[in-house]
This record gives sequence, structure tokens and C-alpha cells, in this order.
Amino acid sequence: MDNPVILFDGVCNLCQGSVQFVLKRDKKAWFRFASLQSPYGEKIQHQFGIAPGKMNSFILYQEGKIFTHSEGALKMLSQLPGWGWAKVFLWVPHFIRDGIYNLISKNRYRWFGKKEECWLPRAEWKGVFLWEA
Repeated sequence: MDNPVILFDGVCNLCQGSVQFVLKRDKKAWFRFASLQSPYGEKIQHQFGIAPGKMNSFILYQEGKIFTHSEGALKMLSQLPGWGWAKVFLWVPHFIRDGIYNLISKNRYRWFGKKEECWLPRAEWKGVFLWEA
């Protein structure tokens, strides 16, 4: 698959909101999506030696590599139309970027809430979601 895949926590309200943010701006349907809890998400995690449940919110899978935490988020964001400027934040030292990212990630359920089941996309978005391994 040539398209980058965003793997997200399917029960996290912040993560679901982030996916919807990307979907509304990705007019050419460049990105694909899968929850970390889906068979596809579990396959990618296994492929890269990540134990299920250990990744705490986000993976960008692109060109056979994974990008996590702030690096993955910024690489994804900078590929959206009008958001190329976001890659300037990749110059911020990794420990600072990831420190902020990890603070938000650690508190995302408390601050933004959590669903009991994975979110299902609207019908017009279903073609960009990967479910099967």
C-alpha cells in the first residue's frame, strides 16, 4: 500500500477527533486509517515488535516505517493541505516535543473522555478505513 496509514486509539475521544480533523482536510483521501485495536492495527504493531496495548495513542505507518509520538503526529499533520508549516516543529528537540505529547497522551481519557467501543466512521469515510489484517 502506498498511502500512509494512521493507527489510532479507537476508544479515545481525542484520537477520534483528530481522525475527523484529518478526514475533513484530506480532500484527496491520501491517508488511510485503522484503530490500534483492529486486526490491521494489531498486525502492524506485531510487525514492529509493539505489544498490543503498549502503544498509547498514535502510529503513522508510511513507506514501510512507523513514526510514533510527536514525530508521527507532525509528519502526518505536515502532509495535509495548508499544514506543511507544521514540520518546522520537528526542529524542536525530541525530548521537548515528546514530553508535551506524552503529557497529553497520558491524560487524554481524563481530559477528553473514552468510549466503551471503537468509533465507527460515517458512511462516506468507510473506504479509507482498514479493518482486516
